[in-house]
Amino acid sequence: MSISYSALDLAPITAGSTASESFQRSADLARHAEKWGYNRYWLAEHHNMPGIASSATSVVIGHIAAATKTIRVGSGGIMLPNHAPLVIAEQFGTLESLFPGRIDLGLGRAPGTDQVTMRALRRQNMSDGHDFPEQLAELRGYFNGTNHVHAVPGEGLSIPIWLLGSSGFSARLAGDLGLPFSFASHFSPDHTLPALALYRRHFTSSDVLEKPHAMLGINVIAADTDQEAEWLATSMQQQFLNLIRNKAVPLQPPVESMDGIWTEFEKAALQQQLGSSIIGGPETIKKKLAAFIEETRADELMINAQIYDHEARLHSFELAADVLRSLE
Repeated sequence: MSISYSALDLAPITAGSTASESFQRSADLARHAEKWGYNRYWLAEHHNMPGIASSATSVVIGHIAAATKTIRVGSGGIMLPNHAPLVIAEQFGTLESLFPGRIDLGLGRAPGTDQVTMRALRRQNMSDGHDFPEQLAELRGYFNGTNHVHAVPGEGLSIPIWLLGSSGFSARLAGDLGLPFSFASHFSPDHTLPALALYRRHFTSSDVLEKPHAMLGINVIAADTDQEAEWLATSMQQQFLNLIRNKAVPLQPPVESMDGIWTEFEKAALQQQLGSSIIGGPETIKKKLAAFIEETRADELMINAQIYDHEARLHSFELAADVLRSLE
């Protein structure tokens, strides 16, 4: 059951810390991930969220790539409707020129924020994502030199493009175009299998891929014991609960119990949204990861771990890597 594994980082700003400290922790995690055999280290674009520091995603990618030597670094993802495709072509052309052969460009069509912030980002361009295929075609045209305007740097560079999704739209588009596909199982578990089936059914071989390649985002919170992992996971649960409540705060420290913090309705909503999360000690996560891989037939996993304490977060990523290597 050999499988590649990668890391997703939202550059969490924890309660009582700063964005500067967050970037230092991200660089440290990336260096460790490289040592532990992670294939990629991706950062996600979010805006107007006090607990997430990766809003200027391209800039942070450069920071991480400079702090590492071999691991691929990229976006998981850039929310393309927030940007002019030319700007993204130039930014990632610059990154690829600085770090040849190490940059990935993962693209999403959601805003990565609330509606008010989306309007501030997009100004006169009030795209709702319906024109994402046209934006993607324009972006690819800058890289292959078929547009009238030239992206410098960018034109002529081979930068892998991934489509990201939490529903079927990008799954089908990625299949039709023969591109690799990454699905957000870590917050949309109920749509995972339908989206994968759609991607594989519609896949058409291209000069990029001969056969489908699907990477799945998955929350993995690992510790030495199941009890400790469940305690660490309450930070992630509080983060999603605050999103539901439209309460913008940094990542909170773990609590002994979520009872009394969430309502029964909120608990059910979070359990549905985070239902694919794998939480536990080494033996627990080994069983659950093996079952998840067997069920989904994923080609690659992208591990996400929203953990308050940095050392505990490092340990979680190390345990996950140990377990995934043991499945080979």
